[in-house]
Amino acid sequence: MRSWFKPLTHTVCAAVLALSVGMAQTAKADEFKLRIASGHPAVNTYVNLLSTFFVPEVTKRVAERTKHKVEFIEGYGGAMVKVSDTLAGVQSGIIDIGGYCFCFEPSNLPLHAFMVMLPFGTMSSENSVKLARTVYDKVPFMSKVFEDKYNQKLLSLISDNGYNLTTTFEWNTVSDLKGRKIAGAGLNLKWLEYAGVVPVQSSLPEAYTSMQTGVYNGWIMFPSGVVNFKLHEVSKYYTETGFGAITWHGLTMNKARFAKLPPEVQAIILEVSKEYEAKTGTVNDANYPKQIEQLKTLGAVVKKVPDSVAVEWAQSLKNWPQEKATELDAKGLPATQVLKMALEEAEKLGHKWPVRYEIK
Repeated sequence: MRSWFKPLTHTVCAAVLALSVGMAQTAKADEFKLRIASGHPAVNTYVNLLSTFFVPEVTKRVAERTKHKVEFIEGYGGAMVKVSDTLAGVQSGIIDIGGYCFCFEPSNLPLHAFMVMLPFGTMSSENSVKLARTVYDKVPFMSKVFEDKYNQKLLSLISDNGYNLTTTFEWNTVSDLKGRKIAGAGLNLKWLEYAGVVPVQSSLPEAYTSMQTGVYNGWIMFPSGVVNFKLHEVSKYYTETGFGAITWHGLTMNKARFAKLPPEVQAIILEVSKEYEAKTGTVNDANYPKQIEQLKTLGAVVKKVPDSVAVEWAQSLKNWPQEKATELDAKGLPATQVLKMALEEAEKLGHKWPVRYEIK
């Protein structure tokens, strides 16, 4: 009796255990609602890719490869957060995932605009995001600061396409720009200041009206911004100055919200984030020549400045990278390490600086 009862007990226990595990797994098969937002509208390439690639791919892969379901609530163009409030929105949990430009966080993320401190860099968005990823991977602070100080996880780096200059007037030399009011965002205003231009802090949603009414007479802007916001209608002249394709946007997720997701869902989000990051480079590179041609078709006067103009402009900025490195080093940030690495990595990717900035 005892020998018969003991195996039966084990069998029953095993069955109960299996049933319990099954019920636990069933209970964990849940639907997760994630709020994803950006202050920029969906016409921006990176926001468009959030809506057309990131969201559907995460949704599809979670459904196909797990027992769970993810539903995104999307809010772009300031519907949930403004451009300058996105980091804080992710930090507080108002939104779960946010895409934003580090340019709007000069106090919180001063070093994350490091590419802007090295103007006339690569015009390849693909190389820009590769360069940035190398720096972030080799300098742990760049990613860890999001988790340590702002309660969020950096999912992706985001590249713009190449920055140039759109103006309401024609110009040919740097001296033609002196005294003119031209807009930018954050640190790229320094590009203007050192060239004798009057810099004006602004944002894309204000650009059309501001140039139409003469508040300022130009914008440091990549071609997609000019096309998507119809700036060619009020700033006819688009000059390819070659300031560089800058990776200074990011996609982050609230750290506590990420931690509550099942490991398999976390893995898919990270997987898609990596692919999304790469796409911000390749898609921008594919779109750049198309948008240049589109601007011509729309009636814009498009031209490239000769190399001598880029050299003259870069020469006016030659001491600025060292000044920024010294300033940020004094605040305990690894600025010298980051800027030196960025210069070298750009060269490894084939870029030739018009003026080789020196960081000591």
